[in-house]
Amino acid sequence: MSKGIEIYLDKKRTIVDKALEKFMPQPSGLASEMITSMNYSLFAGGKRLRPILCIAGAEAVGGCADNVLPVACALELIHTYSLIHDDLPAMDNDDFRRGKPTNHKVFGEAVAILAGDGLLTLAFNLMARHGTEGGSREGVLMRVIDLISHAAGYKGMVGGQTADIAYEGKEPDPAVVHYIHRHKTGALIAASVTSGAILAGCNEEQERSINRYGQQVGLAFQIADDVLNIEGDSSVMGKDIGSDKARGKMTYPSVFGITDSKRAQEELVDSAIDSLTGFDKKADPLRNIARYIIERKA
Repeated sequence: MSKGIEIYLDKKRTIVDKALEKFMPQPSGLASEMITSMNYSLFAGGKRLRPILCIAGAEAVGGCADNVLPVACALELIHTYSLIHDDLPAMDNDDFRRGKPTNHKVFGEAVAILAGDGLLTLAFNLMARHGTEGGSREGVLMRVIDLISHAAGYKGMVGGQTADIAYEGKEPDPAVVHYIHRHKTGALIAASVTSGAILAGCNEEQERSINRYGQQVGLAFQIADDVLNIEGDSSVMGKDIGSDKARGKMTYPSVFGITDSKRAQEELVDSAIDSLTGFDKKADPLRNIARYIIERKA
C-alpha cells in the first residue's frame, strides 16, 4: 500500500471525525443513555471509507470536502447504525467490533436497537438541514437523498442483510452470494462515491462512470472482507475471524474458493479503475482507494 493513500485517508478521516463531532448531539436529558450509545459506536474507530469516498467522488469532478461534508457524515451514521444492528443476537450475534465490546454488550439490546434507529433518522435529518450549506441546490440534494435512501433500504443494504440471514446454512449459490454482496455492502459504497460527484456538479457521463466504479469497488470490498474473515488477524481486525464459516454464511470463498475470490477482487478493482479512464489526476484518490480496499488488513 502506498504511503500517499495512507496520508490521504488519514487526512480525510480527521476532517470527517471533526465534522461528526460537530454534528452529533451530546448526552443530556432522558435520552442521555441512547445518545451515549450512539456516540459509543460512531466514535469507536473505523475507516470512514464511505464518507471519504463521498469526498473523493466530489474531488474527482472538481469539488471539495466542504461542499459534501454533511452528506458524507450522514453516510457514516447510516453505516454505523447498520453495524450496531448487524451485531445483535438476532442477527450476527457478535461480541466485538473494532476491538471493543459491541453496542448491545455495553448498553443492552433495547438501547442498541434504539441507538441504531437514532443514527439512521439523524442521518436524514442531517442531510435535510445542512445538505445545501456547501452550495448544493435543493433539487440536487433531493436526488442524493433519493439515491442514498434507495441504497440503504430494502432495495439495497437492508435487502442484502435480509438475504444474508435467510441463506445461512444453505447450499452455496453464486447468484445468491452475488445478490447479497451487491446489496448489503456494494449499494451504499456506490451511493457514497456517486453522491459526492452529484453534489459537486458532475455531468451525466461522469456520474455513470463513477457509479460504475462504486459498484465494482463495493463488491471488491465485500469479497476482501470475506477473505479477511478466513485469513485475517483478529488482533488487527478487532473482531473474531472464522465467524462466517461457523455460521454457514454464504460468502465468495464458500462458493468459489479463496483463490478464485482473490482473483475476482483483483479483476473488480481493475475494472473500477478502468471506469475512471476519462478523469484526470483529481480522480487519483479513487484509483488508490480501489487498490487499498483489497490490500488492507482490517
